[in-house]
Amino acid sequence: MIGKLNHVAIVVPDLEVAALSYSTVLGAEVSDPVDLPAHGVTTVFVSLPNSKIELLYPLNSSSPVQPFLDRNPGGGIHHICFEVEDIFYARDQLLKEGSTVLGDGEPKEGAHGKPVIFIHPKDFFGTLIELEQV
Repeated sequence: MIGKLNHVAIVVPDLEVAALSYSTVLGAEVSDPVDLPAHGVTTVFVSLPNSKIELLYPLNSSSPVQPFLDRNPGGGIHHICFEVEDIFYARDQLLKEGSTVLGDGEPKEGAHGKPVIFIHPKDFFGTLIELEQV
């Protein structure tokens, strides 16, 4: 069902500093910040030859990543994202197998403008999984 790894998301305490570190220290190509109000975050993507890193920062105090940053003030890995060909098929298979799709279960538009869903970390050994339709 899952395809390639799309990205690893890292919540950071300072988006500007994190983006600059990936750009200057590691020499990576870094996108401009993009606010995603529907997800409560500001994102920056770091391009890699075979995948991406998504840097996440809370857009406001009610952001779903704010509690993560409160528990991990230095930041850390938040989720991993895999590509799927059909988000509805993937969701239905996951539900059939007893997994918990977060939110109302309906795909939402993600950072790349494509439909995404999130699977509860309890279903995948403590890891929050995002699926993105390609």
